[in-house]
Amino acid sequence: MNEQRPQLIDDVMTIGVPVSDQDRALAFYLDKLGFEKRRDFPAQQVGGRWVEVAPASAMVTIALVQAREGAPVGVETGIRLTTRDAGAVHEELQARGVEVGELLRWPGVPPMFNLRDQDGNGLTIIQSGIG
Repeated sequence: MNEQRPQLIDDVMTIGVPVSDQDRALAFYLDKLGFEKRRDFPAQQVGGRWVEVAPASAMVTIALVQAREGAPVGVETGIRLTTRDAGAVHEELQARGVEVGELLRWPGVPPMFNLRDQDGNGLTIIQSGIG
């Protein structure tokens, strides 16, 4: 028999990205990527401050956590962000001075590209739908 197991985890709330300077990171995510600030308060337990940002329509946030031993900057975050038009976003981010990779257009796969934040952390932008 297959026993029903209780659900332990309900959702994903936030994903931490290590940054060397939270003010500089906040400026990048707000000014360059167009995110909004969701939380920003003192938190000595985590290096002095807790900062969360996200696209306006997103449920999950990105926490800009102070880098430390064991959590260095310049990592591949594994974060995949979506957009309706990857080509237009690619062009706009380039114009804003963001380090972006090649816009990939493979048959049967949504257009996508990689970018790097102010500390070299990697994120991926993927077009929602194949387009």
